[in-house]
Amino acid sequence: MTQRLPLCESKDLINSDLAVPFAVMFETRICAAFAIRYQDQVHAYLNRCAHIPMEMDYQPNRFFDSSGDWLMCATHGATYRPQTGACRSGPCRGGLIKIDTSEVNGIVYWHTAPHLQPIES
Repeated sequence: MTQRLPLCESKDLINSDLAVPFAVMFETRICAAFAIRYQDQVHAYLNRCAHIPMEMDYQPNRFFDSSGDWLMCATHGATYRPQTGACRSGPCRGGLIKIDTSEVNGIVYWHTAPHLQPIES
């Protein structure tokens, strides 16, 4: 069963700007994840490059390249489409792992899936 879990207020995500980080249980491991806003839409992904599974941000919560149009892995230079996580260029093996989101009444939510669960406290 899918759950909708609150992540942040809508105002916390600005187009092509800083991400909001969060953590998820991906399969059997705790993994970093991030949410961004691009062209007025919220998107979220595991913070894990498709080339080699390393965190991508070059500074905390910074994923966009200088143009603000592409997500970029700071280590390998791979770039990804913000809307889909698909690899655009660089050393990629597939795309980013997308996390479903929704936005209701000023709150951004992320959605669980069989392979993505909240971290039990």
